[in-house]
Amino acid sequence: MMRVVDATMRVHVLIPVFNRVDMTKTVLTCLRAQQGVALNIVVINDGSTDSTREFLEAQQDVTTLQGDGSLWWAGAIETGLRYVLPRADADDYVLFLNNDVEFKPDFVRNLVDVSKRHNRAAVGSIIRDKKPPYEVLSIGPKVDYWRLAVCDLLSSDIGQCALDREADISVSMLSGRGTLYPIEAFARAGTMRPRVLPHYFADYEFADRVRRSGIQLIVSCSTAVYSLPEWGSNSRRFGRWARWFSKGSASNIVHALAFWMLVGSTFQRCTAVGRYILIKMISNNVRARIKKIF
Repeated sequence: MMRVVDATMRVHVLIPVFNRVDMTKTVLTCLRAQQGVALNIVVINDGSTDSTREFLEAQQDVTTLQGDGSLWWAGAIETGLRYVLPRADADDYVLFLNNDVEFKPDFVRNLVDVSKRHNRAAVGSIIRDKKPPYEVLSIGPKVDYWRLAVCDLLSSDIGQCALDREADISVSMLSGRGTLYPIEAFARAGTMRPRVLPHYFADYEFADRVRRSGIQLIVSCSTAVYSLPEWGSNSRRFGRWARWFSKGSASNIVHALAFWMLVGSTFQRCTAVGRYILIKMISNNVRARIKKIF
């Protein structure tokens, strides 16, 4: 049964894109099939060199914001927020969405329902393989602020239990691959920090700020986006220098250090540099010993 559209609020969907026009077509098809919710679709085209621009210009139900290729993810989201926030009402939501995902017609409405059930929480979705048998690829991040480590809840008993029950699970950070934020989150926590974190870590850092502002972070284990099992830097090849310093690398050490200096408690943020250096020294020493042994 089709749900009645809630006329009291809108969901502003922000989708950063760079090329991959076929994926953009697919995600827009998924959005147009959504039931029970009013959407304002905003695509931020960051200097695509394929036919993305021409395609988007023909979409009358999509607002397109143009970049020059220098925005990266955080800059694109920031550009989108500057556009939608002045136009949003107090009951609205903002959905961060990648163009390399697919989802069912009740996806957005389910996120809204979960948010309302938890006093307008920020809500993320699990990630499933888009190919049968649709295995779960990710539940959400599990963060060890002291050891400066992020792993996935999929590897934990708590995550598996929530997944088995299709429950809502409280988390300390959320990704940007299908995450809903109540509009008040931006008044409390601010927006992106693209100069410090232009791409990787930006979604986690923003979510951490939202959590510290008093808004709960939830992953809905009954709501999923469907994706290929590789994304981001996993599908790219970097040279040694680019791996450690490129904006497009998840292993960028400058961005990693900046990230840990911005998240967690005040004491954790203040001691992040020393702990980061110590952990790296210990890690390098262990690797050196292993090489001597073998």
